[in-house]
Amino acid sequence: MYVLGFESSCDETAVALYGGSGKPRLLSHRVHSQTEIHQDFGGVVPELAARDHMRRLPLLTRMVLDEAGLQPDDLSAVAYTAGPGLAGALMAGCAFARGFAQASGLASVAINHLEGHLLAPLLDDPAPQMPYLALLVSGGHTQIIRVEALGSYQLLGESIDDAIGEAFDKSAKLMGLGYPGGAALSELAQSGRRDAIAFARPMTDRPGLDFSFSGLKTAVANAVRDGANHADVAASFEQAVVDTLKIKLRRAVAQTGLKRLVVAGGVAANQPIRAALTDLMKSQDGMAYFPPLSLCTDNAAMIALAGFMRFEQGQVDRIGGFKPRPRWPLSDLTPPAAQI
Repeated sequence: MYVLGFESSCDETAVALYGGSGKPRLLSHRVHSQTEIHQDFGGVVPELAARDHMRRLPLLTRMVLDEAGLQPDDLSAVAYTAGPGLAGALMAGCAFARGFAQASGLASVAINHLEGHLLAPLLDDPAPQMPYLALLVSGGHTQIIRVEALGSYQLLGESIDDAIGEAFDKSAKLMGLGYPGGAALSELAQSGRRDAIAFARPMTDRPGLDFSFSGLKTAVANAVRDGANHADVAASFEQAVVDTLKIKLRRAVAQTGLKRLVVAGGVAANQPIRAALTDLMKSQDGMAYFPPLSLCTDNAAMIALAGFMRFEQGQVDRIGGFKPRPRWPLSDLTPPAAQI
């Protein structure tokens, strides 16, 4: 069985192929980043993103199929990101994916982008066994989730304001590091002192698993305004984030009793976070799992995998129109027992 996956929720255009005879695996994946298109605007321009998705999808699809040595007739199904994300970007990917499926006589499967992130570490070896605790950290989300099975997710805590990735990018912008700035901030932090500025560890002095990062971003703005060394600001900010995550996840492990932690999303590529959470789980007699670095940011490999798992259990789209879902919380998902 082979499933072709498409991702177009924001500013990465991606196509991937998952499956095979015997043990299924990732056979090919391609990602095109639109960073150069949007960097002059300081953020993603939705209309430009949608147009570029339409330009890139046909070529990326051909490249992936050629690399795997397959034709459309060899495929079993098509999976695509139906949400959450930018409406125009989602529409571009949904239209192409479902058009490709109908022209090739294939079933299609709508996939939640966040579910793709939760499953991405399954593409690595060793892969975690469900149930597990998941930390989803990206530009738009910071959530702690209990993953029981495919489609069975319990939200335990989330950010009440800025997501971690958003806080990284906005803090980087305050220091003039450009867009996207999260990776640049982490690089700058390597030359700074991690205890130079006493930033708060937000919401760790109260019970619960929710987060808040807007105040930390404001503290960065104040430090920059007061002339603090930018490397010290970056390092101290990053350490405050790391410590906050460790405190909250230690609570989550104690609360759930789960010893497997999956960390996914773009911020999962951050090396201090990876190191700190790996050490945390070792101290709890558990283990932390991360996607390969190339699969932390938005990609179609995770969409193809999620599509494979859901199609394998009988889920396919209904015949007829489709409706991208810019807002699609994980709580709306169910195990693939019925068509959607």
